[in-house]
Amino acid sequence: MVVRAPRDSDPGRARRADMKIGIIGAGNIGGNLTRRFTAAGHDVSVANSRGPHTLTALAEETGATPVRAEEAARDAEVVVVTVPLKAVPDLPAGLLDGAAEDVAVIDTGNYYPRERDGRIAAIEDEGLTESRWTERQIGHPVVKAFNGTYARDLLERPRPAGDPGRMALPVAGDDQAAKAKVRRLIDEIGFDAVDAGGIDDSWRQQPGTPVYGMRGGVDAVVKALGEASPERPADFRG
Repeated sequence: MVVRAPRDSDPGRARRADMKIGIIGAGNIGGNLTRRFTAAGHDVSVANSRGPHTLTALAEETGATPVRAEEAARDAEVVVVTVPLKAVPDLPAGLLDGAAEDVAVIDTGNYYPRERDGRIAAIEDEGLTESRWTERQIGHPVVKAFNGTYARDLLERPRPAGDPGRMALPVAGDDQAAKAKVRRLIDEIGFDAVDAGGIDDSWRQQPGTPVYGMRGGVDAVVKALGEASPERPADFRG
């Protein structure tokens, strides 16, 4: 199923600031989402593990507000958690305190046990999807999106709705209203969104699956999701 925002969305035109977004993590994905969401007219607060003083350049470039991690979700309608999986348990307690009641939390995370995260038993032994594990750590439902997207593509590959070269991104989550918010954002920044099911289905877009890193359109993404295997590839097991 493909859901698009209204056709007047234009990835090259700034919109009014109609949502407050908090981004926790200012690496490649977090930094470029900050750039894209501010360009779309949203009010963005961004945090990292090193403190607001290290985000001055990004703030000056984009107009985003640098904050501490525990402040990023304040009044936010959307919160993006884009930190290494191993860092999720160390996020501040009460991370979402003060967020909007219907806040949508986007999880961009991936599990790399050999390269970075170490072995996480609940993922390996209990068979939890990576995003279900993240939900348990932060105590709030998440929408899995942007996890298989190359960071540079967020800046270089936006296209208007209907463009034959427009990329599609899979989006998984259990909360339909939250997914609708995320799909709207994806459309606003120049991509189509494919509904990939619930969080227990989000293994279809984890590392090592056909859709991971794909730069295709809607049909290609739907096909890749359907071809995914629930067995975790050996390279992505601890």
